This record gives sequence, structure tokens and C-alpha cells, in this order.
Amino acid sequence: MTAGQEMIAAEDTPDGLITVVDETTVRTEVAAWRARVLKRPGLWDKATRGTQDRINRIIPERVHQIITAGVEAMTRGILFGSDVLQAKPAPRGSLAASEVKARAAIKVYRNTASVEGGVAGAGGFVLAAADFPALMAIKVRMLADIVAAYGWSGGSLRERLFVLHIFHLAFASARRRPEALADLELWIADVDQPQAITDYDWRTFQIEYRDHIDLAKMAQMIPVVGAPIGAVVNWRLVDRLGETAIMACRMRWMAEADR
Repeated sequence: MTAGQEMIAAEDTPDGLITVVDETTVRTEVAAWRARVLKRPGLWDKATRGTQDRINRIIPERVHQIITAGVEAMTRGILFGSDVLQAKPAPRGSLAASEVKARAAIKVYRNTASVEGGVAGAGGFVLAAADFPALMAIKVRMLADIVAAYGWSGGSLRERLFVLHIFHLAFASARRRPEALADLELWIADVDQPQAITDYDWRTFQIEYRDHIDLAKMAQMIPVVGAPIGAVVNWRLVDRLGETAIMACRMRWMAEADR
């Protein structure tokens, strides 16, 4: 490994460190995660597709329009927004120190999303629908902070694509996850990358995200129980994205160290 890319340095080992930091274990964890990502769709995945279609038919069209517009606005915000992904990169240190910062960010945003989801879930269809863009904003800011924790900036075309690949992989369907993982790995290897931001297939990204989020959050719109459901669902969605970001950053870190 090159200087500054050690898995952990003795002088910056945090007190109470929980994150696994030895290289062999980290690589093993990443390999196990990849195996889960590449697992073929099971009966549950196929069944939920039909359930989602039935739920979508009973949700008011206005709600669907709000959701679709929110996903598209978020995607375009990542692609083109000058005020997005501007978290200041942390000084490059050890992987362990970076992960402590990243996991601290996940905890903060996870709690924020849970509270926001609970409030929105108590407000019926319209307020619950408004939770979609709010939750997306929380996720994007979290990704910016996680990437910055590892010493990378999110402002350039290449870095914005990294964030999009993480987001897509976290919420891709079981059928499309292998493809999303392959796209991420191509990005890490800097192979076959788009020359312009408009070349990114954001429409597929939008559809995949919406399909995932619809099924997970429609129950938030149910009267009375919507508040606790919204809190739990938001917590889990942010936690899922955070885990995917950690693993993607580990893959990138190790690839850079191996070069």
C-alpha cells in the first residue's frame, strides 16, 4: 500500500473502535457483501413485484406525480447542482479513522430521517408524499459526508457519478443489482466511463429508485400507524444506503491502495 493508505495507524486508533480494521477481515466482509448483492432474485422478490403493482393502482395519481417529480429533481440535483455534494474532504488518514467519521455521519442522518418520517407519516397522503423529496435530500447529504470522510470530494463529474452508482446499487432491484455493482466496479477501475454527465442513464436510476421506495413506504400513508411505520422505514432506508456507501468506499480505497 502507498503512504497514507494504511488500513489503520497506531497513533490515530480511536477509543472504543468497533469497526473492523485489519485488511484481511475488511476484504472478507466486502466479498461477503458482494455475494449478497449478486444473489439471484428469490420467490420473495418476485412476489413483491406483484404486490407493488397492486398497491400502485390504489395510490392517488397526485401522489405518484409528486414522487416521480421528486426523484427526477433529486437526480438532476446530483448531476447538475452546484450546491450539492460540497462537503469538505477530510485529511487522508487510515481506513479505520475514515470509517469512524463515516459511521458517525450515518448515525446522525439516520436519526434525522427517522424523525422526519414519523412526522410525515402522521400527516396522511399529501404530507407522506412530501416526505419523499425530503428523505432524498437527507440521503444525498449523507453520501456527501461519507465520501468526504474518506478524503474524496463530490464536486467533479467523476465524483458525482460515484455517488450516483452508490445510490443506484443501494436501491436497485434484485434483478438489476449485479448490473449496478458492475457499473460501480467499472467506475472504480475507470473503465468505459461517460464523457459527459448527460450520458448517465438517469431514467433507469429514477425508475429503480422509485420502484424500491414505493413498496417500502406506501404503508407510511396508512392513517394512525403511518407515523411509527414512517420512522422505521426511513431509518432502514438510510441505514441500507449507508452500508452500501461504506462497502463502495472500501472497494475504492482498496483498489487505490493496490495500484
